[in-house]
Amino acid sequence: MLSGFEQKLNHFDLSVRRQALHEIIERIENGEIQPSCPSLKVNIHIHSFFSYNCNGWSPSRIAWEAYKTGLETVGIVDFDVLDGLEEFHGAGELLGVKTVAGVETRVFIPELADKVITSPNEPGVHYMMAQGCGRIADGCMDKLSNLRQVSESRNLQVMERLNDYLPDIALDYAHDVQVLTPSGNATERHLMLAYDRKAKEVFGSKSDEFWARVLDMSVSEARSLMADRPKFHERLRTKLVKFGSAGYVQPESGSFPSIDAFVKLACSIGAVPTTAWLDGTSEGERDVTANLEFMMSKGVSAINIIPERNWNIADLEEKSLKLKKLREVVEAARAFGLPISVGTEMNQPGQPFVDDFSAPELADFVDDFIDGAHFFYGHTLLSRYADFCFYSDVARAAFGDKTKEKIMFFTKVGTLAKPGRRLYDKLREQAGLLEPGKIIEILERER
Repeated sequence: MLSGFEQKLNHFDLSVRRQALHEIIERIENGEIQPSCPSLKVNIHIHSFFSYNCNGWSPSRIAWEAYKTGLETVGIVDFDVLDGLEEFHGAGELLGVKTVAGVETRVFIPELADKVITSPNEPGVHYMMAQGCGRIADGCMDKLSNLRQVSESRNLQVMERLNDYLPDIALDYAHDVQVLTPSGNATERHLMLAYDRKAKEVFGSKSDEFWARVLDMSVSEARSLMADRPKFHERLRTKLVKFGSAGYVQPESGSFPSIDAFVKLACSIGAVPTTAWLDGTSEGERDVTANLEFMMSKGVSAINIIPERNWNIADLEEKSLKLKKLREVVEAARAFGLPISVGTEMNQPGQPFVDDFSAPELADFVDDFIDGAHFFYGHTLLSRYADFCFYSDVARAAFGDKTKEKIMFFTKVGTLAKPGRRLYDKLREQAGLLEPGKIIEILERER
């Protein structure tokens, strides 16, 4: 019965998504839909269709899926844009779901220019996030425009190289690529989808022969691979875009923002600068203490981890190493008092909607993951409704340089808060004037 509404939640037209969500909410209010039992499971790193989601899910659809499955806290993180922020928080408010929003990008770190960190084969290039953003103040959206422009410039360079390499299926960026995402914020995966579509348009049923030549495999192998379109696109991405490929663009000065510029941007939009951690095996990550000390010296206040790729591994030797590194980074984050953001990304097929928190490999870390989600939701809530951000004047006045105490406060806020209009109104009534004790008093009274 809901499948039609759920598909409409992924429509590129926001008005269609809003109408579908309101019709779902009517059914909830009428008792036709019962919420799932809440669980202490979180995922605050999901890419929506504003960058790339492997299911084509919008921010509204992600909030709805969180409601359906009883997720305790859910979050979107899109590459280079915050286009889904208002829609996502709005959907969460209507559904009573705790929501977190952020933006992810790649930065360049001059001090580590000779070391691979989190971007394979690209020394000095590192993934970073600005997370826990409650709203974008007037004028701040312009500060994000450079991220989109840099990303688009890089995509155009990749496309120009691939058009020269694959002239029979040359693309037009606006006509073939940008139309695949609601706000035109395309990624490498959109490029692969566009080349796939163009090959079908040009070669029809013989596109498998074309791709067999490109991928240097037999036609039967190509046909078998193409039966699983997401897997096929990932193979194309490896063959055509990654390091050493025909479309690869070597990072140069200006290809990515500097880490200092991105941290400044994160703070200016009321978000928490968050470093990403891959798996601890690169030269730049091997010494996790040195890595985190450096990131903190740059203004980073939290860390993001994707647990699934660090324990759910078939090769036992690789799994043992990455689990060891996972333990090292969680213990280091505890020692430094850094909140941990976790999620599954959902920008590749096979990634689950939420991590398996019952897995024995994660048992020692689950509390850290849940506390981290509570921290980011607490920050989101107060940023959105009380003008109380991590780096705001009111937070500085309340906590001074007691960073760990401040983190504990936001975590407690996220733990206590029960989403609802009464709470939002109470916080908004005294926005900018509330001190921590009063905030906790309001939260406890509204539970």
